[in-house]
Order: sequence, then structure tokens, then C-alpha cells
Amino acid sequence: MISDFKTLSENSRIWIYQSNRSLTQKEKESISKLIEDFLNNWKSHGVSLNSGFEIKYYRFIVIAQDQNTQSPTGCAIDSLVHFIQKLEKLYSITLLDKLNVSYRQGRSIAYKSLKDFKKMVKNNSVSKKTIVFNNLVQTKSEYNNNWEVTAEESWHFRFFNH
Repeated sequence: MISDFKTLSENSRIWIYQSNRSLTQKEKESISKLIEDFLNNWKSHGVSLNSGFEIKYYRFIVIAQDQNTQSPTGCAIDSLVHFIQKLEKLYSITLLDKLNVSYRQGRSIAYKSLKDFKKMVKNNSVSKKTIVFNNLVQTKSEYNNNWEVTAEESWHFRFFNH
């Protein structure tokens, strides 16, 4: 059962899938429709999961699921992953590779491999003040408050201490 993302509980579980490239407006609209269809039918042991989504900056698919009503089982989470894999194939994008980093570069969002990001730290191409996207947040509250932060406020900080 799909709900408005904004109305979901602050302790809703969050999954963030970052794309290796920006989506076009047409792709965003098409993907949004597919996500709506998926979430309207997303169930755990036959019980609908109260969930919502947003696509941020044409690059991040953010799924939230209100665990106050029903928590997803492993099978439900597996079905979400399979759905995301389907989107990857349909749109020729990468969404599941967690070894990549997205960060702000001026007004745009850059996407680099972890290896390249570490090199950029070493070369002072990015700093502790660089805005990064902490896709490891677990709840909607963390997403709202700790997702888009400086590198020194994120797990990325460890790369600056060498």
C-alpha cells in the first residue's frame, strides 16, 4: 500500500539506491509509475506494507517503509531487490553498487568509485567539507537529518585520516 512519502513515520525504514547517472524527466516519470505499482502490491506474509518513495535530484531512489504497521520479511526485501534489478536492466543504470560515492560538485552531483574518491581525498580534490550522500542511513529521520552532510560528518571521514 503506497502512502505519501512525507506522511510516513520518522522511524520508517529507508533504502536508498543511487544511480550511476542522472535520470531524464521521462525516465523519472516512468520509474515513478513502476515504483508506485510495485509498492501498491508489496506485501509481507500477505499483509500490505505501508510504504512510499521519492526520487531525489534525478539520481536517488528512496524507498521508505513504515515499520509501525508491519515489518518486511526477508522475502519482501528480496522482492524489492529483484524489482530494483529489473529497473537496472530496463533503464541501463546501476542502482545496487554500494562501492560508489556520490557527492556535490558545485551545483551538480558527481558519482565516483570508492577507489577514485579515495584518490581524490589524497589529491585534495575533495575536502572534509565536501557534501556527500550517506546512503547508509537506516530511518526516515536519519535520511532527513544525516543523509546529505559534509564528509567529516559521515562514514566518508575515515578516508581523510591516513
